[in-house]
Amino acid sequence: QAQLVESGGGLVQAGDSLRLSCQASARIVMWYTMGWFRQAPGKEREFVAAISRIGTFKYNENSVKGRFTISKDSVKGTVSLQMNSLEPEDTAVYYCAAAPPGSPSAVPGSYTSWGQGTQVTVSS
Repeated sequence: QAQLVESGGGLVQAGDSLRLSCQASARIVMWYTMGWFRQAPGKEREFVAAISRIGTFKYNENSVKGRFTISKDSVKGTVSLQMNSLEPEDTAVYYCAAAPPGSPSAVPGSYTSWGQGTQVTVSS
């Protein structure tokens, strides 16, 4: 199981931006599908975005609405989530996760390694 460490969360106002980072190993980021999920209090864990080992993207357009961008640096072993135009509904703990290549990227069960999460709070 890979070690994943998220950072970059915090308290911001509606309309602000945040950039989350996930530190893993270069091998994991290069070969695995890397995803971001979030979980708000009392709600199920929700898919946000994923990037495959070849760099293709998938987003939860219902919630992201073109505001978030996922990227990775395979050399540094990092995965980032740029979040713009944040809304109070984006308040949640955000998790980074890694899934074997070819797994359904929007399904939490596909992911074999998870970080501890970073809190994002958006005030209105």
